[in-house]
Amino acid sequence: MKLRKEKWKVEKIGNVCQVISGGTPSRNVDEYFGIDISWFTPTEIPKDKIEIVYESRENITELGLKKSSAKILPEGTVLLTSRATIGLIAIAGKKVTTNQGFANFICIDKVLNNWYLAYWLNSKVNLIKSLSSGTTFKEISKTTIRNLKIPLPPLEEQKQIAALFQSIETAIGQVEGQEKNLLKLKNQLLRELFGEMLQFGNYLNKNDFEKIKFEKIALNISERVEPQKTTLDTYVGLEHLDPDNLVIARTGKPDDVIGTKLKIYKGDIIFGKRRAYQRKVSVSHFDGIASAHSMILRANEKNIEKDFLPFFMQSDVFMNRAVQISEGSLSPTIKWKTLASQEFILPKKEKQKRITEVFKQFDITKEQLKQQKTTLKNLKQKLLSEILG
Repeated sequence: MKLRKEKWKVEKIGNVCQVISGGTPSRNVDEYFGIDISWFTPTEIPKDKIEIVYESRENITELGLKKSSAKILPEGTVLLTSRATIGLIAIAGKKVTTNQGFANFICIDKVLNNWYLAYWLNSKVNLIKSLSSGTTFKEISKTTIRNLKIPLPPLEEQKQIAALFQSIETAIGQVEGQEKNLLKLKNQLLRELFGEMLQFGNYLNKNDFEKIKFEKIALNISERVEPQKTTLDTYVGLEHLDPDNLVIARTGKPDDVIGTKLKIYKGDIIFGKRRAYQRKVSVSHFDGIASAHSMILRANEKNIEKDFLPFFMQSDVFMNRAVQISEGSLSPTIKWKTLASQEFILPKKEKQKRITEVFKQFDITKEQLKQQKTTLKNLKQKLLSEILG
């Protein structure tokens, strides 16, 4: 795509589109809320990508529209969250309205393409946030937005630029779809393996399974460490662990935490024993220290393959049991003694290595897809900066 920037004009936003706010009907009048008109709030606008939106969680009636400052917005209107949560963008897929947390843009058709405007706004999110003000919550005024200056390529060039970014977002969406399908398939295999079916394709039959207590397959490592006295430089809190992900993508520093922690060695399993429903199980690829709200486990290799244990702990069978045996209401936590006594039905050790290789391949593929997505997102940001910056 050849850009002819020498032919681009620069205009104030207010000269090339209408900028309209929204409103909220009184909650005290039931007749103001109903099925007539989609009424969006900022929490409904997708993050990280620009999407066409149609249906909102709540609708308002024609009467509610009339009795509030909300305005009808035609199909194609660009919606920008402008209050508290600033900078999320969507395109109206039909006639809609919004609450007061938006600046909504109705483009002059022959001058400004709505998708081009949406991506230009996306490239200026940091600027828009910096121009916001307020004590209780930040907000950017409609006057400030109207005075922002936007580069205006010829209309056909605007459409080409918008199509480029749409193609990148489509590619990101396809990768995300592959990630979801991969996780769905992995979880299905885990359910079949550890659930009532007790199967793994044609590889296993019921004679290949045995009942075993958790204390026979896992060792609880409770070596204590004082963060300010250790020479280790990596800390893992539960906030650093992602649900259903064995890989630790983020870490902290021991200097940032206080109180006694747990020592972890490379290869140890970090299990979030507090609020187990969050499904946090990861394998450490380094020596370090971990939150006392985690449980540090190590495979008892006499009875289980080392790399098989974390995959079992990702299964619904294990996680559901972990939730069931948690104690406490505000912050349910698992005691090692209780977990140790739990019995599970697992494939015999001699069958585990081959199964482990299959699940490892799932995780390798997932990491490859994650890298693809990161590359595409970086490309999008680079092009936003180069073309529209």
